[in-house]
Amino acid sequence: MSTVNLLVIEDDSATQTALRQVLDAEEWRVEIVAAAETALQILASGDWTLVVASVGTTGLTGPLYTILRELSQAPAMESGKSRVRILFLIPEAGAGTALPQLEQDHLQYVLKPFNLHDILEKVSDLLMDTGAIPQSIRQVRQEGLRVARRKDAGKMVAGRGGRNTQMFATRADYLDYGTTEEEIAEYERLEKEEIRRKKKNVKDLGSGGR
Repeated sequence: MSTVNLLVIEDDSATQTALRQVLDAEEWRVEIVAAAETALQILASGDWTLVVASVGTTGLTGPLYTILRELSQAPAMESGKSRVRILFLIPEAGAGTALPQLEQDHLQYVLKPFNLHDILEKVSDLLMDTGAIPQSIRQVRQEGLRVARRKDAGKMVAGRGGRNTQMFATRADYLDYGTTEEEIAEYERLEKEEIRRKKKNVKDLGSGGR
């Protein structure tokens, strides 16, 4: 497996810190630059797998944006090596101008402010496209959810033997498998509905169905 080299072009210090935190956690090599002029030099001198670039730093008309756009649209090399992937960050204040431009150029982007989990999934999707990683974070999370569901089904079977009467896995079970809080909330809602349904069935049976 080749080394994953990520270049972040961003002049906002808070965004730099957030991206460093989430990307370093995956043990990818990350370099961050804050100036467009410096980014041009570093971009040319490195073997980058993916570039995360804020349009607030690159602009939409300068040489850096043009090069990134061309890299993103370039076909794979004859040697079979995949082209570098580019992910643009669009600051909220500039979305009205940048969004139509990036869509017209068919470029990948994420709007700021962003959820760290969402951008990690987006980055890993693009890295998987290059063959740099075997499986994206999104696929790992979905597989974790499927495992949690299978585990949940096992608990239902165990419950019939008197060892476990829970129909759904616990919050801790789902968190162990990387399930998001939104998905956990949905499962908890389903669990409550199932409990209400069972209580209603018992009440109906007790009243003779009247």
